[in-house]
Amino acid sequence: MEEYIRKKQNKSRIKKYILGTFISILIVILLALTYVLYYGIETPTQIINKQYDATRISQTVDEVKTENETITQMLESVNESIVGISKLKGTGRSIFVKDSTSKLGLGTGMIVSENGYILTNEHVAGEKYSKCYVTLSTGKNYQGNVVWSSSDLDLAIVKINTKDLKYVTLGDSSKASLGQMVYAIGNPIGFEFQRTVTSGIVSATNRTIVLNEQDEIGNDKSSYMEDLIQTDATINPGNSGGPLVNESGEVIGINSVKITSAEGIGFAIPINIVKTIIQSFVTSGEFEEAYLGVFAYDKNIIPYLDNNLEIDDGIYVAQVNSKSSAEMYGIKEKDILLEVDGIALEKMCNLRSYIYTKKPGDEVTFRVLRNKRESNITVKLSKK
Repeated sequence: MEEYIRKKQNKSRIKKYILGTFISILIVILLALTYVLYYGIETPTQIINKQYDATRISQTVDEVKTENETITQMLESVNESIVGISKLKGTGRSIFVKDSTSKLGLGTGMIVSENGYILTNEHVAGEKYSKCYVTLSTGKNYQGNVVWSSSDLDLAIVKINTKDLKYVTLGDSSKASLGQMVYAIGNPIGFEFQRTVTSGIVSATNRTIVLNEQDEIGNDKSSYMEDLIQTDATINPGNSGGPLVNESGEVIGINSVKITSAEGIGFAIPINIVKTIIQSFVTSGEFEEAYLGVFAYDKNIIPYLDNNLEIDDGIYVAQVNSKSSAEMYGIKEKDILLEVDGIALEKMCNLRSYIYTKKPGDEVTFRVLRNKRESNITVKLSKK
């Protein structure tokens, strides 16, 4: 009996030992897991408190407000240099009267110098030596004299006798890019809407358009305008001659034409083509224009003229004026002018801009393609 009781007690002690050992092992495992979890993984608090460099990707209300105020100030500043131009004299002190567009042929111009030179369209101010009437933003009215004009470019420069005028800043139209924000300023319709600002983007560059018009005796005629800046900024009757400006307030074009059969398709003449002429008038009071005597088209216009004609480079001579320097020195119709003084020619405006930098008597050398053969022709420019 005693042996039986002793065996039973031994079994009980073994069970307690096994249970104790198991519990001890379990405790060790739990402690090990706790250690790993506590020291090996960051707690949510540690993640939240960790420092990061962050940059705000959206504009604050104050930043948007400041940007808008800058644009407003820029446009107000440019507006001070915008003028109204009419071919007919108004009955009052100012040409800004009701129905001025229909009664006086009101258009727009921009002051380009403090001493009274104004840039506009020829169809607004008239041809060289003609007179027009100018009203400043102050309301003062002046008689203007057209000192330079170009029918091919539809541009004119007007001079009024006054000083200390606020003038626009000329930009670089070669940098005009697709999608760039621009603003058109002008005098649409008349008195109620003078110096209207419309906004849009540059829709395209280097555009060529065909103008179907009638001459003075009613005959139909077609002409081409090249290298234009297309914009969806609204251009209305009366806006002609006004500036197309970028977000910096620099003039990159002169608003001139719109497509009447569609909305949001207007065109501006790039400012670069006339910069040299403006600078000459501002510094010396005159511009002695050198004369070549050719009219050429770039390859974008060739399909309008001849579907069978293709050119890869250069500009196609469509007309050589009688008794001009070009005719005298051997340039002929259907020639392709590849270069002038080593400068590649891709558009007629390239040639115009270069000739505007020359004076009568200067010589220029062309690389000419004729009947698939290249040659050099040197021309002495005459006075226009």
